[in-house]
Amino acid sequence: MQAKKRYLILLSAGACLVLLFYFGGVQVPASSRNPNRRDDRSRNGYHPDQPWPHFSDPLQHFIPWDQVETEDYNIHISPRQKRDVNSSVYKGKRCRMESCFDFSLCKRNGFKVYVYPQQKGEKISESYQNILSAIEGSTFYTSDPGQACLFVLSLDTLDRDQLSPQYVHNLKTKVQNLHLWNNGRNHLIFNLYSGTWPDYTEDLGFDIGQAMLAKASISTENFRPNFDVSIPLFSKDHPRTGGERGYLKYNSIPPFRKYMLVFKGKRYLTGIGSDTRNALYHVHNAEDVVLLTTCKHGKDWQKHKDARCDRDNTEYDNAGSRW
Repeated sequence: MQAKKRYLILLSAGACLVLLFYFGGVQVPASSRNPNRRDDRSRNGYHPDQPWPHFSDPLQHFIPWDQVETEDYNIHISPRQKRDVNSSVYKGKRCRMESCFDFSLCKRNGFKVYVYPQQKGEKISESYQNILSAIEGSTFYTSDPGQACLFVLSLDTLDRDQLSPQYVHNLKTKVQNLHLWNNGRNHLIFNLYSGTWPDYTEDLGFDIGQAMLAKASISTENFRPNFDVSIPLFSKDHPRTGGERGYLKYNSIPPFRKYMLVFKGKRYLTGIGSDTRNALYHVHNAEDVVLLTTCKHGKDWQKHKDARCDRDNTEYDNAGSRW
């Protein structure tokens, strides 16, 4: 009976040893194992003798791809995305006052504005001449570029429609040849019109670089907050100075006026700007808010004529007799 128990104990111990060897519970000397397998694991970066790596550096903040400019990151984005990123950087779309304006020029002599001398043979529109004359007649004007904080071109940039007689050709080369240009830093560019009907793009025909842009009808996509200036679209007949004196009656806010809002202009049936102009009739009440538009814009305007055109054209033509 005791012999039978001894045999059972030995059999159980042997089974346990077999299970330990099978599941790796007992370490086999490295010399008795396959050396090539160990070398392969080392080449793949596995080192059993080294401790677990310690990551002490904090994780970097997430930055969207369109805000990263390093070459190491750009290799992971598409060529089209690369072009878009580089285009936005080179054309100054990220400019802000703290990054593209040199405040030290203003601290030395205060806020002084320099207007480039008009180049011989260069045509200039009456509207742009009025702007330059207003600057030159102000107390901020200086004829010394060394004292200037802000620079204004004498080249006419108001009308960048290639079909316009006021369009200045070869403006890209002319601007780049200005010795004070400095990629547009501390410069202010004025513009009222850009592109050609019906697709009025905002391309001025030259790279404004780090210059600030005072532009009419600038889109929210291209407007740089606290850097660019949105200005109204005014005609060449707009007076430079003067006009009736503004006043308030009995400190009333808003001031007493017969009309609160008045607009008269063309209603673009297609293209950029058509959505805005076509929505003006919702506000027009023919009393204190008078917004008059005409569809007669372009040679083929009748092809795009809608149901409101006849009424709009009539009100537009009879505006002088009614309002």
